[in-house]
Amino acid sequence: MTSPVAFSGILAKDMKNYYLKPPNISWGIIFPLAWMLMMLIKSGAGFDISEVFPGIVAISVLFGTTSMLAVTITFERRSRSFERLLLAPIRTELLILAKITGAILFGIFNGVIPVLISVLYFRAYVADWLSLAGGVFLLSLISALLGLFISVSAKEVFEAQTYSNFFRFPMIFLCGLFIPISGLPVYIRPLSYILPVTYAVDFLRYSISGTNAFPVTLDVILLVAFSFTLFYFSMYNIKKKWIL
Repeated sequence: MTSPVAFSGILAKDMKNYYLKPPNISWGIIFPLAWMLMMLIKSGAGFDISEVFPGIVAISVLFGTTSMLAVTITFERRSRSFERLLLAPIRTELLILAKITGAILFGIFNGVIPVLISVLYFRAYVADWLSLAGGVFLLSLISALLGLFISVSAKEVFEAQTYSNFFRFPMIFLCGLFIPISGLPVYIRPLSYILPVTYAVDFLRYSISGTNAFPVTLDVILLVAFSFTLFYFSMYNIKKKWIL
């Protein structure tokens, strides 16, 4: 079995069995709408779409991607179908990359929906469309790797969901999605600086409104570094816990 055939086969299987299911597609549409409705109700009359636009895109990508990858891998481990993939004559890294790619595509879909709603309905302004596309991709990549990292530690599906929420909900408040990091207490900010989603949201904010808390180059470098680190530790744990 050649590597491209194995990669495309695993990716196609995941897309068909998990990501293209109607409930998951509807999740990507309803979730950002629900957050926008919540903002509208909270404000009483209306809200500044430019302030919440990056946060809604980020939360849609983060929650959708981490949930799907962490749950699907844990489910396949529980049903032992993942063990059959590990026995296939392909490199473990290629197998994991194929699993991650499906989650990244799902994350990009979850990011495109709030972008279209914000631009077409709320007439939101986008400063740099190319940077926005890159920001959605980087956030999808980081979210997928976070889901992979979580799935290594979980044995049951409910554990994967619990661990995911343990990481995700603090990120809503710590990573600048809706509350600027400059508005956080000084003693809490170091937590924001060690979370990769902080830099993905900052990159999104730069691409949408042209404002950012960190240099764009620093955002990209740190996101790439976090990606390699999460992938390395995930692969290390997979080979140590699942293959030995």
